[in-house]
Amino acid sequence: MIIIGIVISIAAIGVFCRLLFTLAVFALPFFAGVTAGTWAFHTGAGWIGAIFVGMIAAGLTLGAGQTLLAIVRPLWARFLIALVFVAPAVIAGYHATHGIVKHTMPSETWQFIFSGVGALAVGATAFTRVAGMAATGRSSQTLAQA
Repeated sequence: MIIIGIVISIAAIGVFCRLLFTLAVFALPFFAGVTAGTWAFHTGAGWIGAIFVGMIAAGLTLGAGQTLLAIVRPLWARFLIALVFVAPAVIAGYHATHGIVKHTMPSETWQFIFSGVGALAVGATAFTRVAGMAATGRSSQTLAQA
């Protein structure tokens, strides 16, 4: 019975890590949507209005980022756009890793080190995925011109 619990725990950790790495690219649109939804709720829009405003803001943020990555030509500007999307992913990766390691190791120094490594891993994965979105947008634009 203990072995089944260990195997299920490892599988759950794997699923959550995969989910974290997959959703890291959408951290900025998610934060923008939550912020806009919270603002709408506090201005009297109600639950349905706040959810609607949040979803619209998140969609517009993601769409604007993808559009900018497809339109902007200079590499340094594309890099800055990618960094805008990667920064919230790094913060989310740090806090997700810290939430796990604070329960498994008592040393605060090692907690900080492992959280930093987790943040770098999530940030690198998010940057790779955003760069992939930029490359996909570039190739489709090149094919459209041909």
